[in-house]
Amino acid sequence: MIYHLAEYLKGIGIDLPGQGLFSYLSFRAIISFTAALLISIFAGRRIIRWIQKKQIGEEIRDLGLEGQMQKKGTPTMGGIIIFLAIIVPVLLFGDLTNIYNILLIVSTIWFFIIGFADDYIKVFKKNKEGMSEKGKLIAQGVLGLAIGLAVCFSDDIVVREKSIVEESVSIEAFADSTSIDATHESVRFVEKHDVVKSTKTTIPLIKNHEFDYKWLSPFKGSFGWYCKWAIYVLMIVIVITACSNGVNLTDGMDGLATGSSAIVGVVLGIFAWLSGNMLNADYLNIMYIPGSGEVAVFMSAFVGALIGFLWYNSFPAQVFMGDTGSLMLGGIIGVTAVLIRKELLLPILCGIFFVESLSVLMQRFYFKYTKKKYGEGRRIFKMAPLHHHYQKEGIPALIQWPKKALPEAKIVTRFWIIGMILAVITMALLKVR
Repeated sequence: MIYHLAEYLKGIGIDLPGQGLFSYLSFRAIISFTAALLISIFAGRRIIRWIQKKQIGEEIRDLGLEGQMQKKGTPTMGGIIIFLAIIVPVLLFGDLTNIYNILLIVSTIWFFIIGFADDYIKVFKKNKEGMSEKGKLIAQGVLGLAIGLAVCFSDDIVVREKSIVEESVSIEAFADSTSIDATHESVRFVEKHDVVKSTKTTIPLIKNHEFDYKWLSPFKGSFGWYCKWAIYVLMIVIVITACSNGVNLTDGMDGLATGSSAIVGVVLGIFAWLSGNMLNADYLNIMYIPGSGEVAVFMSAFVGALIGFLWYNSFPAQVFMGDTGSLMLGGIIGVTAVLIRKELLLPILCGIFFVESLSVLMQRFYFKYTKKKYGEGRRIFKMAPLHHHYQKEGIPALIQWPKKALPEAKIVTRFWIIGMILAVITMALLKVR
């Protein structure tokens, strides 16, 4: 709103001190980060007190983990803090006419509602299961489908493609007509840029770092055109749903999901910044996506909100984000990656979330398989998701390392370090050809 006010005043010829700063993406990104950080810290304290008054405490199921029962009664639904700290700066300093900002705001609200409803059922309805797994998947899938259709049909979501074309030119342009026949023509190759609707996305380790979903279509012609977009939309739904649930599964230790999401948010913000700037995109030879630079403002607020929330969520946590926060954070990460065409980098960038989700799937499959085959379920990990594996000892499982349980704070810190390493690798891969 402040951004639009500054633009309006500029349009009618009023120039206030500092007004011009709001036209710079860098300034709005910095001020969004700062505002989100301050809102998360100072408003967070009051929200935590309100949650405590409402007696919205976490119900803890005894899994035999060290220090676990001490967390009983810790305020949950802290995702409310993160939600406010993201939305307020974006509304103040973001371009609300930008299609990418619009989709991210809608996605944030949608996933916040899903998570809030899930927590509400658990806390107030005393139903530990919360929303049904099927209900959450459907709700996540609906948002993913909406984003996919927007990418498919919106004229504002385009990319710039490079192509080399032949161009006939008169030799007069290069030589003196007295020495060379002026009517002679030559052919030169010219780099052409077209802004088009595209199913291309970014993938490392191949030429130009681009992958086109039409390569997966078994059909050609007009039917092939529909098929490639159907494949792309389906991929978008899968990515957004997987990210949302991945962060949700990772949220099991103080600060783990918060810090890991902040690291991912920094990288996605940098990618958005580079992809939205023609000069940077050309220099780095990455896909130029007009208008996507505005995503950097949103992701700045995202990171600021998480760092501020970490003030209260770090070990020992004073508040948990609950599904209100975790489902929302994963949804934002998935939607952002899709919009800036970096979704195929997520298995590396979001390696922590990916492995956490994979550990749950492996554990469930192996347990059911061995129960059917041997009459008794067996485990790969001592406990899933993976972070709990390092907290247990003396549990029969295929993987026994480490022999002794590790302190929670050490596990979280090591996961953060791994997340940082994966973030650096993800960015470095864009320069590997």
